[in-house]
Amino acid sequence: MNIVLGITGSIAAYKACTLIRQFVKQGHEVQVVITPAGKEFITPVTLSALTSKPVISDFFAQRDGTWHSHVSLGLWADAMVIAPATASTIGKMAHGIADNMLITTYLSMKAPVFIAPAMDLDMWAHASTQDNLALLRQRGVTVIEPAAGELASHLIGKGRMEEPERIAEVVLAALNAQSSLRGRRVLITAGPTYERIDPVRFIGNYSSGKMGYALAEECARRGADVQLISGPVSCTTAVAGITVTPVESAQQMWEASSSLFPTADAAILCAAVADFTPDSVAETKIKREGDDLVLRLKPTRDIAAGLGQMKRDGQRLVGFALETNDEEAHAREKLARKNFDFIVLNSLNDEGAGFRHDTNKVTIITRDEAIPYPLKSKREVARDIIDQLEKMMNNE
Repeated sequence: MNIVLGITGSIAAYKACTLIRQFVKQGHEVQVVITPAGKEFITPVTLSALTSKPVISDFFAQRDGTWHSHVSLGLWADAMVIAPATASTIGKMAHGIADNMLITTYLSMKAPVFIAPAMDLDMWAHASTQDNLALLRQRGVTVIEPAAGELASHLIGKGRMEEPERIAEVVLAALNAQSSLRGRRVLITAGPTYERIDPVRFIGNYSSGKMGYALAEECARRGADVQLISGPVSCTTAVAGITVTPVESAQQMWEASSSLFPTADAAILCAAVADFTPDSVAETKIKREGDDLVLRLKPTRDIAAGLGQMKRDGQRLVGFALETNDEEAHAREKLARKNFDFIVLNSLNDEGAGFRHDTNKVTIITRDEAIPYPLKSKREVARDIIDQLEKMMNNE
């Protein structure tokens, strides 16, 4: 998900670093919008390093006419979190005083908004603060109330910003509860398979697993219980809701897939499974004894076709096609032959698409239409694919 994190002028601003790490660790993108006062407590350099994005503070980035669009941020975001939220910012939000980039972003926000107040105990208890909070609650803003403890004034009382781990938990739980994939079980295959020749050699391919892992994380962020069957990759994930089953060969991937598929609501077959495997595997390393080595290969189990035959009413099955010529014709033939609900086509002829890239350019092909997309990050491609899957699952 895309999260706009607003930071205001409070000593608790340092906690925003931990909050960013919580969101990023779960696979979410974070864009920081900070008030001028906020920059007195924490530097944009620190925040940018944690988010891998430039920090937004002013309306105008430079003196050449370029500017930051609060409207675009409102459309981009899946959630806005303001932590810490000072009494001043809360008052401006309640009364529409749009005198900084953070407030204009809030007023343009289409997504759910969460605030974590931070202030001294008397400011928190003041009637004006409580009235402003009540007004924001009526408008749908979720207030993550502060805790009691020692404050910046060294007084003891309520006003201490809630801990970042708890804020992240509240935000992500609320967003997941709204997902149409909540309670659904999704099976995803990812990465290559390695078909052993001898103890040290194998037949493989260039799949990195990045696309499959992006799909798994996107499904988990939408509340699904994800079963990820992964070939040998360097990718890892710490996103909650994903159970990884590591496999090596096509046979192992078939066994895991066929075992888990009957209880799945949907399966996305993103793995680059070998079509052939050696007819026999040498027990010891094959020595070089001549100029030629002849390998006899046999077909592997067709996982997609097998699951297509197993598919029951109500299940959804999504496939991938990586083609080098006559792309759409080959993809449509595969769509019908393997009983997919839709197929994701990408071509090695498209620069920046295919194996090992962080980007991909795909066309989603259903039985009725072909929907082309421009080159995007694999995380954004995953959103497009899961949007299509949700659409089909909601039309059951």
